[in-house]
Amino acid sequence: MKSCHIPRSTARFSTGVQELDANELESSRSPRHVGQIHEILQSHGLLKINLKFPDESSSYLTQLISALSTSHGHGVPITHSSSRGWFWEVRPQSTAASASASTSKSETSPPQNAPARSETSESFPWHTDCSYEESPPRFFALQVLHADACGGGTLSVMELSRLLPLLSATARKYSFRAEYRIAVPPEFIKKDDQRSIVGSLLTNPGDGLRFREDIITPLTPSAGQAFEELKSMLRSPEAKSSTIPLSPEVLPSGSIVLVENRRWLHARNEVRDPMRHLRRVRWDARPFAG
Repeated sequence: MKSCHIPRSTARFSTGVQELDANELESSRSPRHVGQIHEILQSHGLLKINLKFPDESSSYLTQLISALSTSHGHGVPITHSSSRGWFWEVRPQSTAASASASTSKSETSPPQNAPARSETSESFPWHTDCSYEESPPRFFALQVLHADACGGGTLSVMELSRLLPLLSATARKYSFRAEYRIAVPPEFIKKDDQRSIVGSLLTNPGDGLRFREDIITPLTPSAGQAFEELKSMLRSPEAKSSTIPLSPEVLPSGSIVLVENRRWLHARNEVRDPMRHLRRVRWDARPFAG
């Protein structure tokens, strides 16, 4: 196997992303530290935290979300599926393991052990998390346990406020309407009788988006045109210029990124390091009002 490594550096890369250091585990219970995080999430919706101590068990993140809930009204974490809890291990599965998981369930039973898109090595285009939920989580966090040391696995983010002006008034109008069927991916099914929802893509007045191209089906011609325009916009040079890449040099092992889910889209390029390992948690589920 090809040997890969990320050059060690103490430099901070200029990305425009707000950063905070967590010097010890107890920082997650410090009113000042937790308050700073809440304020940055409210104003920017995006924050990088640099852990200055080892934390393979994600104790800091667990305690931080509890403190945000207790002191700042954040909702509790949500489960990922009927069989997985708050934390989701994001690491590439082998082809053999993926095939085994896909064939281990009967055709009438949802393959909840099938790999999620994030559990493969494939690129994952622009999306928001849990677009298929009636009440998507407002926030998610990714803790980097082992960064991709082979030059892949870059997380990129793009802010909704930079994108909306690129959409026509007509496209925005029909994106506000509940004219889209959004399928629940098999690995995220929580109820056997709920395989899809019908809803809008934009909240009104346009401060929130849900989007994942491969699971959305427009139900009217006007919704279809709006959807095509939205997809085209995400591939435009203007959108590309608004993209913030968070490479493994920017998000090394021992860092955490917190994201306001409806305010920032995110994407990931191909994973090249089979040892890449992130841990994800989502919290503060709220109804998506079109």
